[in-house]
Order: sequence, then structure tokens, then C-alpha cells
Amino acid sequence: MHSPRLAMALGTALIALCPTLSRAELSSQEFVAQWRQAESMSMLISTLEDWLDAQADWPRRDTAPQVRLVSAWQGATRQGETASFQRGRLRGLYDPQRSEVLLVRPWDPRQPGDVAVLLHELVHHRQAPYHWYCPSAQELPAYRLQEAWLSEQGESVDVNWMAIVLDAGCSPRDIHPE
Repeated sequence: MHSPRLAMALGTALIALCPTLSRAELSSQEFVAQWRQAESMSMLISTLEDWLDAQADWPRRDTAPQVRLVSAWQGATRQGETASFQRGRLRGLYDPQRSEVLLVRPWDPRQPGDVAVLLHELVHHRQAPYHWYCPSAQELPAYRLQEAWLSEQGESVDVNWMAIVLDAGCSPRDIHPE
């Protein structure tokens, strides 16, 4: 028979040497598995909305936006006033009048960077009922949430933070001293 002290020492060593995941880490890992296992766009949106419920300042809307995959040309023609000074390939946009997310092809629901674009546009869907000084003011919080989500996936967002901050300030761009 083993002594109670030996059993206690072994138990303590196992606890010290075999760290367990905290509840938050476990739920985060479960979430990573959930979005990767989404079998449809509606399941993917629901999973992303669940994450946003815990992270975003704006509540989930009663109805999800329509989501369409479009060509770069189709996206550019719809960009309009939501255009920012952010450079690079257009990857997605949200049309608040139509409650519609446009994702620019190629877009792959298995790629974290592509899914993060959808998440960014879902943030805009949540922001739509609220007043913003200018449309670009919505971008900074949307990119921050996109950055946080990608970080949980072990990825990073590749954006021009200076351009986003300047756009979010809603300042006129063509100011000349007299």
C-alpha cells in the first residue's frame, strides 16, 4: 500500500507539471473549432456573431445581413462613400441601406484572413443603427475587433493603422492655410 503522503506528492506534481486550460482559453479554443467547422454561411455568421456578442459594444441585430460574393469590379462599383484612404485590394464592404455584406472573390471560409473580413463587415452591420460623424469613424473599432479575432487565431491583420486613424477622425483632407 502507498502512503497518503506519496499520493499527495504525486497529485501535486501532476497538477504542477500538467497545466490545464482556463475556462476562457478552453472556450476560445472551442470557438476556433466552431468557425472552422461551419458548414454554411449562416452557421459561420452565427458563430462570428456569438464571438462579437462577447467582444463588441454594439448588440446583435434582429436579422443577419445578406452576404454575397462579388468580383473586385462589382465591389468597387458599390464602394461609394464607404471608400477610405486605406490602400490595397478591396476585400469586403457593408451596404447599410441594403443590409448587405459584399465579400470580394477570391474568398475562402477556411482561411482566417478571409473570415476576418466577414467579421469586420458584421461589425459594421451592428454599427449601422447608430449615428457616426462620418462613415470612416466606424472603421477603427471594426479593425480593432478584426485584429483581436485574428490574434485568437494566431494571425495578424495587415492594415495601415495610420490611414485608419486619420480616416476615423473625419477631418477634411484638402485643408490649405490662407
